[in-house]
Amino acid sequence: MTGRTVSEDINHPKLGNVGIVHIGIGAFHRAHQAAYTDTAMAQHGGDWHIIGVSLRSTDIVDALNAQDGAFTLIERHPDGPQARRITSLSYAIAAARDVEPVLAALSDPAIRIVTITVTEKAYGIDRLSGQIQQDHPAIAHDLAHPDKPSGLIGLLVAGLKRRKVAGLSPFTIVSCDNLPSNGVLLRKGVIDFALRIDGGLADWIAANVSFPSTMVDRITPAATQTTRADAKRLTGVDDPVAIETEPFSQWVIEDNFPNGRPVWEAGGAILVDDVEPYERMKLRMLNGSHSLIAYLGQLGGYRYVRDAMVDDAFARLVAQHMKNAALTMPPLAGIDFAQYGADLVDRFRNPEIAHETRQIAMDGTEKLPQRIFTPASDLPVGSPALGTFALCLAAWMAVMRNRINDAEPGKADDLLNDPRAGEIIKALGGKQAADEIYDSLAMLPGWMPKALQNTPVWRDAVIARLSLLLADGADAAIKKEIAV
Repeated sequence: MTGRTVSEDINHPKLGNVGIVHIGIGAFHRAHQAAYTDTAMAQHGGDWHIIGVSLRSTDIVDALNAQDGAFTLIERHPDGPQARRITSLSYAIAAARDVEPVLAALSDPAIRIVTITVTEKAYGIDRLSGQIQQDHPAIAHDLAHPDKPSGLIGLLVAGLKRRKVAGLSPFTIVSCDNLPSNGVLLRKGVIDFALRIDGGLADWIAANVSFPSTMVDRITPAATQTTRADAKRLTGVDDPVAIETEPFSQWVIEDNFPNGRPVWEAGGAILVDDVEPYERMKLRMLNGSHSLIAYLGQLGGYRYVRDAMVDDAFARLVAQHMKNAALTMPPLAGIDFAQYGADLVDRFRNPEIAHETRQIAMDGTEKLPQRIFTPASDLPVGSPALGTFALCLAAWMAVMRNRINDAEPGKADDLLNDPRAGEIIKALGGKQAADEIYDSLAMLPGWMPKALQNTPVWRDAVIARLSLLLADGADAAIKKEIAV
């Protein structure tokens, strides 16, 4: 097919004023929360337009503002792309240029919600304690300069402080990043940061600010020249910030918004009392499988997820991992884990979605704890289901070792694309044997749970799979795993 333009919601005007600040205006936000908000306002109205904030990039801010915040969203259906114009974004601010407009927006009485998509590493919160990481660059800067913050937590606290001083109600803070109990974690980090600069402010935040947890899901590959060409063909608009995504989208939200919210249900959002079971399912089955595909795919020479899933053995391995992940969870009312896994396999196979394995593979030390370590810890010691979890970790270790081996002197940090790249490089040194690689990386401080780290069965399982990957490659390791 040549593709279709979805006319619904394209031409509706911006209704009223802003009500949301969103921090992190990358492709995922624009394909997800911005689209939900666009549909909500088109069908139910409301003053919920979004002020977008970019913490680092200025190019995306300039490009969006040149188009009055509007952009094209391409959905890659198996039978051809569809397009719509999203107009829920009012304008964007580059915090790197000047933080004052960001703080002014956060202290605007019209703003009732702050949503966030900045990736895991931007938080600077220790997942175990919930306390801020004082050696995190943005956290360290903002503790020293609380009135001129540069990072996420510092901005939130500074904005809340201005509202407290002005006698305004606080905004609701909604993390939309793939972090377990993201609202709970963010609340702890924000209060801990505030406590270190102003005890009264910390108490006010603890008593008054809502931090709903969420679960988000939508595959959003990096835009390409084809994305922009399709946007032009389908909408007639030459859009340099057009983005593409899959047809599927999911947003599960804890319904705790004291000052109101858009009718996100209009776009299909699910409002619940407890997000955790849905979040756990997604992290373990979808995200865990994505990591497995990403690292094994890199070792097997697959650039895109869809290419790996064409291989029957690879697809069987992914399905096997989803079954293993399902074993780590109690039943969830209304959810058939087997059907959910089958649907995920179909999504991964979508030939129209060019999702790069390298994109998924970035920031492994941030992602593997909740995707691999936690569910592996929930399985009985010696369970055969541990195998695919061990294989995923072994594949990550092999990718790290290979990238360091292939790097030019002084360039390994860039190739690893991980916030702990320096630690990984130092830990590995010149080690090439599987047992030495495992023992070095498993001991990264505060990373692998002690109970798992000290389990001989787990160590042996990872080392055996890492040895096979290093000696015979991904295909051999996959075939052996699915034969178990």
